[in-house]
Amino acid sequence: MKNYLTIVFALLFAVPVFAQDNMTVPLIEVEGFSEKKIAPDEASFQINLEEKAMKVNDAVGVLNKKTQLLADALKKAKIKDYKLIADNYSVDVNRIYRSGTQRDSGYVARQGLRIVTNSKNEDLQKIVEAIQNSGDMSFNLHFQISEATQKSLEDELLTAALRNAESRAQLIAQTLGIKSIRVHRVNLESQPISFGYAKMEMMRTSADAAPAPPMLNPDEQSLQKRVFVKYTY
Repeated sequence: MKNYLTIVFALLFAVPVFAQDNMTVPLIEVEGFSEKKIAPDEASFQINLEEKAMKVNDAVGVLNKKTQLLADALKKAKIKDYKLIADNYSVDVNRIYRSGTQRDSGYVARQGLRIVTNSKNEDLQKIVEAIQNSGDMSFNLHFQISEATQKSLEDELLTAALRNAESRAQLIAQTLGIKSIRVHRVNLESQPISFGYAKMEMMRTSADAAPAPPMLNPDEQSLQKRVFVKYTY
């Protein structure tokens, strides 16, 4: 307990010191920025399932059956290199509001499914057909930069952002006649931020509907990194 109080008091005293440090130390504060445009390497089909029934078990049972039908259809189509991911599962009371009054009418079960694969997978059309063969489902397809690709470019983007910050600080120093500067503090973003529009297509399918071709040429997206650097002189 004594050690805990010591740490608390140390932090309380440190806060004014940091504040005073920023007020008394001459600083040049700059933002470093880097950007890399890259074609999306991942395609994600997002499917939202919903089922209503008077009993929880009935609603959940139908939902599970739909999920299994989709899994079986994907396997039957012999699609390569994909992942079927289930998330955002919930069961709620089906509450109906009419004329200012509410009435409970059974339950509603919801399940989110994702089929994730490479954006250049030749079996994208087969995935569409597998979804259609699984029953009446709403889904959309969008393209994105995979987490693995973002992590692989982290060091490159960070280096470029730091160099950009240094270049800006040096320009300010030279313009103002400051002979030398040195790094005082650096704040980093945890990961690159992805920006840009990826083409999307919302589809409503049924078992007897004609297959709808997915988008195959998504726009480039932009990975951006920002750092905030303080230089003292």
